[in-house]
Amino acid sequence: MQRREFIGALGASAVAGSLAGCATAGGSASGAKVVVIGGGFGGATAAKYVRTWSNNTIDVTLVEPNANFISCPLSNLVLGGSRRIEDLTVPYDNLVKRHGVKLVRDIATAIDPQKRTVTLGNGTVLPYDRLILSPGVDFLLDEIPGLKQPGAGDRILHAWKAGPQTVALRRQLEAMRDGGTVAISIPVAPYRCPPGPYERACQIAFYLKQAKPKSKVLILDGNPDVTSKGALFKKVWAEQYGGMVEYRNQHKAVDVDVATQTLKFEVQDDVKADVLNLIPPQSAGSIAVKTGLATANKRWCEVDFLTFESKAVPNIHVLGDAIQIAPGMPKSGHMANQHGKVAAAAVVSLLSGRPVDAHPLYNNTCYSFTSDKEVVHVASVHRYDAEKKTMVTVDGSGGLSPAPNTLEGTYAQSWANTIWADALA
Repeated sequence: MQRREFIGALGASAVAGSLAGCATAGGSASGAKVVVIGGGFGGATAAKYVRTWSNNTIDVTLVEPNANFISCPLSNLVLGGSRRIEDLTVPYDNLVKRHGVKLVRDIATAIDPQKRTVTLGNGTVLPYDRLILSPGVDFLLDEIPGLKQPGAGDRILHAWKAGPQTVALRRQLEAMRDGGTVAISIPVAPYRCPPGPYERACQIAFYLKQAKPKSKVLILDGNPDVTSKGALFKKVWAEQYGGMVEYRNQHKAVDVDVATQTLKFEVQDDVKADVLNLIPPQSAGSIAVKTGLATANKRWCEVDFLTFESKAVPNIHVLGDAIQIAPGMPKSGHMANQHGKVAAAAVVSLLSGRPVDAHPLYNNTCYSFTSDKEVVHVASVHRYDAEKKTMVTVDGSGGLSPAPNTLEGTYAQSWANTIWADALA
């Protein structure tokens, strides 16, 4: 990866930031109210930039139950043992102190699109002129009935939302006998972070190779093949973790016996494991589904990519992993950051009575750690196609690592520090 490519990959601020001029020029939106639900990569970025690009004249309230942001990117390193969850944790304090965002620590339980109000868990009702919804994903537990049993979530962990389950899964790995089997069950795409489960397999194998070398990592993939960076991951499994990692495709999980930690599949034989990491099928966060925004297979929210406004409900903008993605667009933290900026610029423009930018351009980079220091990446650039009314990848843009290397490990940590600061500092 060349230096100029790395700078481009980190250029989230520069690429989407070009929209700011359009957003702030002309009319004033002073006094308008914007409510943002969800403080992840998309929501936190949107909250900050609506304030910034309106010269702090738009009232922004961020509804988020947690006191701190915890990054899903790099969270697999907690399983591998080279990071702590504290290393991935950033408080929301600067959004409040530096940018004047009002942080409400609660959950949104209902949205009334006609009245333009959000009802919180404590009964408070927040009015809005524009609502930005970044609810992340929720899990389709009806497709894995065993996970709905009392206590199942404490034993069979997904760890697909960084935080307590990440730490708990690490403890399960530490407690496992040498010679045990760790099974990772991957849902049929689309799901949050396409390369994430395969990076996780690398990180778990990295830990076991050092601490429990007789053990095995079994990847049970519901997809026909590895969904991202396939050749790179398979090469790493063969060369760095030979005999320890086994990959099986077309293993769509349909149930789990919690008591025996046994996975059941649509076609293949049952598999029992000492540690079972079951990542369930996913949909847009439940508040989006409940509000009638999930119009694509009743799972994902269709949006206008110029503004991220819902195609189903006006005045609500949906970001991040919850949307029906454009061709070639991953569900990733970097992409959610870009969504947040495009939406923020559009919201400021719309509230100011100005046209939105008709030519948004943004990029994405996904880094995957194959050990504690070696990394591979995939990158892409996306532009708006007015005829197709969607985002398309720019021909010749982006790229893929030729092989894992430590220099990209340094870049990956710098990327994380930069994008966390971009959203939260």
